Amino acid sequence: MAGLGRRWLAAAAVLIGTAGMVTTPAAAAPAGNAPPGIGAIHVEGSRFVDEYGRVVLLHGVNNVDKQAPYLEPGDGFTVTAQDAELLSRHGFDTVRLGVGFDGLMPTKGVVDTAYLDRVANIVDTLAQYGIHTLLDDHQDGLSKIWGGNGFPEWALQARPGPLEPNPGFPLYYLMPSMNRAWDEVWNNTDGVLGYLGQALGALADRMNGHAGVLGIELLNEPWPGSAFLSCFPNGCPAFDVKYQAAMQQLTDAVRARNGALMVLWEPNVTWNETMPSNLGENPPITAPDIAFAPHDYCIPSQLAIYLGLPAALRGLCPVQQDKTWGNIDAFTQRTGIPTLVTEFGDGDPAVLRNTLVNADNRFVSWQYWHYASSFGPGGAKPDPFLGDIGQQLVRTYPRATAGIPDRMVFDAATGDFAYRYTPRPAAAPTEIYVSDVHYPDGYAVRADGCTVTSPPAARVVTLEFCGTGPVTVYINRRGSTGASL
Repeated sequence: MAGLGRRWLAAAAVLIGTAGMVTTPAAAAPAGNAPPGIGAIHVEGSRFVDEYGRVVLLHGVNNVDKQAPYLEPGDGFTVTAQDAELLSRHGFDTVRLGVGFDGLMPTKGVVDTAYLDRVANIVDTLAQYGIHTLLDDHQDGLSKIWGGNGFPEWALQARPGPLEPNPGFPLYYLMPSMNRAWDEVWNNTDGVLGYLGQALGALADRMNGHAGVLGIELLNEPWPGSAFLSCFPNGCPAFDVKYQAAMQQLTDAVRARNGALMVLWEPNVTWNETMPSNLGENPPITAPDIAFAPHDYCIPSQLAIYLGLPAALRGLCPVQQDKTWGNIDAFTQRTGIPTLVTEFGDGDPAVLRNTLVNADNRFVSWQYWHYASSFGPGGAKPDPFLGDIGQQLVRTYPRATAGIPDRMVFDAATGDFAYRYTPRPAAAPTEIYVSDVHYPDGYAVRADGCTVTSPPAARVVTLEFCGTGPVTVYINRRGSTGASL
């Protein structure tokens, strides 16, 4: 998780300034029902669209290794083929894989090609199970200089003073020396952005021909540096102009090496404290295949988990998260580009519903924080998605729609699902993943306006031969009254 520190930091900053019913019996699910191969996903307006022209919804997890040696499958942390099978079985079709600047370019100007090869191998492994990989340039605390991770030490001049205390994660973001280092990034002191662009360009180039790569997220949770106080209480337009210029510079470096690759921009991290983003305001975002990558965390939940404060604080989460989703709505209305929520949850099942229902209501894709390998030395670990967290995250959902989505409802308590969309021609059918944890005795499916063409007990329901009017699909446990739209 990148997020807890910055969420705590807000408080410190403020102190400082047509088918019939088909009933299916319980059956062992096939391993993901993934089609042969995997195709690229691109941006079309405010949606993600696949190579068949279908609107795609992505559900996934993070796998971010912050400690060297990085990305070593079999180490008990990095995802493997066994993890890919488990994730695919549970309906996850994307992984956000941490790929850090210090791993890409540990020596100034020299890209570690062995590291790139490990990244490519993981991307290809996940792709075999129908899983798209988002490559996340991950930092927390900027660099090992401050006990963090992300930027190599050679890239930054700033160092803590001999008498400067380091309060550790997360309050080290208030250290004057760390803020000077972030200023170096945004001012491109000694060409640090240029070197980062070179590293990300090499990563993009290595991804040529690897259809499983979803895109590159340019920088995780960027801190504004000495401008951070200007971001409270209503956002920081002046800083975001400088930040957007940096994002565009990095985008250009990526596109120079791989013009087909999607690029994701994350708002500056005061977003996690409900500050709005001004990206795309001045100037507008005009480059193609750009997506927005915000996070959705709840500060009260984090305080309850990490400081042992009363669990009742979680009752404040809906208010805070509604503000975050209002900021997402405003951003979408202004820019017209799609959103992928790249972090949320942090192991708290009590707040997952807030994110997931908001995402469902807007047909927004997401990646849960965090998943570490269930397979490694010592044998397999228990499946983490068979408990309370999985009850929320493993969802029946339309992973690919041959049409325009309208409304979707999923009840995590009952498994009742309803979905309405307007069909349009596409080169492949609509696909609805059916949760493998919510229907112990099988499920029933009804489609009004289309024909169900998948076999009974299929883990993925397919819909074809649609009319011209709206299509409505219902999936529920046998005997359930079902969801309504």
